[in-house]
Amino acid sequence: MGLTHIAVSVANPAKPRQSVRLRLLVDSGAYYSVIPATVLRRLGIKPHSRRTFILADGSEITRRMGDAIFRFNDRQAASPVIFGEKGDSILLGTITLEALGYMLDPLRRELRPLPMLLVPQQPR
Repeated sequence: MGLTHIAVSVANPAKPRQSVRLRLLVDSGAYYSVIPATVLRRLGIKPHSRRTFILADGSEITRRMGDAIFRFNDRQAASPVIFGEKGDSILLGTITLEALGYMLDPLRRELRPLPMLLVPQQPR
């Protein structure tokens, strides 16, 4: 099985012109994106909460959460982000990926546009 990496820009929603470009592993098994806390602090992004996560081995870790803007190709989206600590992988999770309008093709291991559906309200 191959790995898929993409280059994205990450920015502070309060200062969207200030950004950093990172190469992230696209992880279809991760909900949230993980960016090193040092990078997020440098951008002025502050945590707003803490969440506890269960790792593959069953152990639990707690990480700070914030919000960031992600840019890829011609698309931009706001998404929750985990403040990564030493030893954490740098990841692009499915919430960010879907917010950007993409999905990971599991066979080709490449990004494809996500069909964007909008269902009109049914008359009563």
